[in-house]
Amino acid sequence: MGKRDYLSLTNLLSCFSICSMGLFYSHPSFSTPKQDPYNTLTIQWENDAASTLKGTSDQYYTNGLRIGWTSPTDTLPQPVADMNTFLLGKGMQRIHWGLQQSIFTPRDTQSSQRLPHDRPYAGVLLTTVNLISDTDDTRSVFGIQAGVLGPEAMGRQVQNGFHAITGDHKNRGWHNQLKSVPVFQVQMGRTWRFLAGHAGSVDFDILPSANGAMGIYRIYGQIGSLFRFGQGLESDFGPTRIGSGNDGTDAYVGTRFVNWYLFGGVDGQAVAYNATLQGDPSKSHAQHVSKRSDVGEILAGAALIIKGYKIAYTQTWQTQEFRGQKSGLFNYGSVSVSFKF
Repeated sequence: MGKRDYLSLTNLLSCFSICSMGLFYSHPSFSTPKQDPYNTLTIQWENDAASTLKGTSDQYYTNGLRIGWTSPTDTLPQPVADMNTFLLGKGMQRIHWGLQQSIFTPRDTQSSQRLPHDRPYAGVLLTTVNLISDTDDTRSVFGIQAGVLGPEAMGRQVQNGFHAITGDHKNRGWHNQLKSVPVFQVQMGRTWRFLAGHAGSVDFDILPSANGAMGIYRIYGQIGSLFRFGQGLESDFGPTRIGSGNDGTDAYVGTRFVNWYLFGGVDGQAVAYNATLQGDPSKSHAQHVSKRSDVGEILAGAALIIKGYKIAYTQTWQTQEFRGQKSGLFNYGSVSVSFKF
């Protein structure tokens, strides 16, 4: 890690500490939402094939899969509930568990040579445990992610196996993927929900958010804001995406038989470290590319909740994550399906 990266890391850690104290030790006294006695199961898929740019499939962040379970409200064992209250303040409590895989490739996937100036091949397999606390106007999350980056994440098997089924070309450079390394991060975040107005039976709201993570997987801080209009906006706190800092916040409680909304928003990240770009930090000669310290995103999509079922779609446009990245704004689609039981 160079001097510039070290200074960036130091500044980010300071900012992260200040933000975390502000988020989790200044608890506003909001009322709590109604109880939810049901479990929630979510399946989510993200892929760059759902792109608005021609010829950008199978490059960079190319595929993500996630399955997650979220508990009913206020069923946590007392020691866990006490920890939730200490970290996140008073609110309606849940716990989330999830398993996810993310796959990354370079732009040129038909070359068998190592490409030193392009994103390395990488697979990441993670398990997530999040504590969640909801009030009428906020959702707060504190959790951990742990797993492995490298061949054990089975990125090559999943991608080339799927290509074999669909008759597509196999990617030829997976033998150059990043070497195996365990990864871990602590993540935290809060989303606020403010009613902005209404027109007839349609409501408008704004969802500012702040989140971040610290560990040997990623170190970053992020702020953003989402604008929504629809009916039953108080049913949830917006869409989730894999690896965005709010993954594992799938809980929702429909307030009417049919709840729906359209949304758009932006967010920005200050990035100090990303293992999928920079490899193993303990090895000075590990395969890597030069990350960008600032990454921005534009989001748009829709969500529908009918009784106990929810489906959501998000399109994400993202600025460059590393120096030398091609194709302008990289973009991908995300679809999630949830149901209660």
